Amino acid sequence: MSTMKSVRTGGAGTIEIVDVERPVPGPRDALVRIRACGICGTDVTFLHLGGMPARAHLGGDLVPVPLGHEPAGEVVEVGAEVSGLAPGDRVVVNPQAAPTGIIGCGGRSGGMSEYLLIENAEVGRSVAVFPDTVPFDVASLNEPLAVSLHAVNRSGAGPGDKVVVFGAGPIGLGAAIWLKLRGVEHVVVADVIPSRLEKALAVGADAVVDSAEEDVIARLTALHGESANALGQPRPGTDLFIDAAGAAAVFDTVVRSAKWGAKLVMVAVQKKGEVDLGG
Repeated sequence: MSTMKSVRTGGAGTIEIVDVERPVPGPRDALVRIRACGICGTDVTFLHLGGMPARAHLGGDLVPVPLGHEPAGEVVEVGAEVSGLAPGDRVVVNPQAAPTGIIGCGGRSGGMSEYLLIENAEVGRSVAVFPDTVPFDVASLNEPLAVSLHAVNRSGAGPGDKVVVFGAGPIGLGAAIWLKLRGVEHVVVADVIPSRLEKALAVGADAVVDSAEEDVIARLTALHGESANALGQPRPGTDLFIDAAGAAAVFDTVVRSAKWGAKLVMVAVQKKGEVDLGG
């Protein structure tokens, strides 16, 4: 039996590098040698928890989680019934297409392994081939950037819109990039970390707001002009709010600052449920 190294959660705050059986592809599968894998906030959450609740009884005992759902690698073997893939192809992986559970998020396998089995391998569904001019570490950004693109697509943002993105992590920065690529007129990024705001400007944001130091509503009004809510009360002229931060304060800010007809897209994981709607 051939083995490989794989990363999984250990106890709370720890990971383990374990030897596991190297998968053998069936006739409809492909085997990928992993060359790079991103680290998501979800991975960090599993790390802090020490696993995830067993699916049969959520909230019960924690089970170890093979980590990593942002992998890029090289195909080393394909099954006889697989078409469109060949050894040597460089691919990124759709972690949600695995029939045995989401890769790196409670499924049987994780992308932080030497090899990854792509079950029912299908180009355009479970994997996508990318050119050898793209480095593997850059290609591994495919998954978070796809999340950002989905959020922007759901927003329906158009060229004339004025948008604010809360959170300048990978998803928020990705959203800013996609918004500008769509030709959106004015994109603001808000965060509490100055270095992240500098990065937001570097990737194309038109303005940034340090929400730890500035009055967000006043700043948005200065940037996007003044409009009103349904009661005629003054509000910033912001058309679209994208929450890529997942903090209750963001939702509170949006409720207080949204004009009539503004839209909110929530793409962040809301780790805490409390929201202050006022008395």
